[in-house]
Amino acid sequence: MILESWYILTAMILLFIGIYGIVVKRNAIKVVIGLEILTAGVHLNFIALGATAQSADPLAESIVIVSILIGACLATVALMFVIQAYRRYGTINLRKLRKLRW
Repeated sequence: MILESWYILTAMILLFIGIYGIVVKRNAIKVVIGLEILTAGVHLNFIALGATAQSADPLAESIVIVSILIGACLATVALMFVIQAYRRYGTINLRKLRKLRW
């Protein structure tokens, strides 16, 4: 029981770090990294809540594995967009890229 609370506390810290990285940072790569830290916190929380004294819930493990695979694909696509934005506009500052919309 005590070990599960440490996992949940670590997951909450990862969630706050990820939200901070998404909200505060201007660099697009740092925002993608913040999003990945946020999803790592969600995965850890999901596994910690699915764990019992003997073993972890196989359903929680399978959902987290599928989510990790989907997250890796999404991170790849997001970084591809960042690379293309840098090639086209010469910057990855989100505030400058946001001004290009209109």
